[in-house]
Amino acid sequence: MRKKTSIYVDEELWERFKRHAAARGVEVSRLLEELMMEELGDYLDELLGELSGPESYELDFEPVEPSGPVGPIVREMRDERGRSLLGQ
Repeated sequence: MRKKTSIYVDEELWERFKRHAAARGVEVSRLLEELMMEELGDYLDELLGELSGPESYELDFEPVEPSGPVGPIVREMRDERGRSLLGQ
């Protein structure tokens, strides 16, 4: 479900932001949502750090040697993430 809201922003900044969204081929609302999610992700990391306490934890794992080229796989994963962020 989506929520309609009103905000006050600098007029020149708003016009620049709309042009930027258009240049990327993204709706302004979608781009704002992406920025908000990114910002909240950082905020959630901070909150989780506070909840877990001052101790740091390490993950220990054994590296795996790839059996073939990994470039195409990484590229596909990046493209897939980009499509999901843009709602495509």
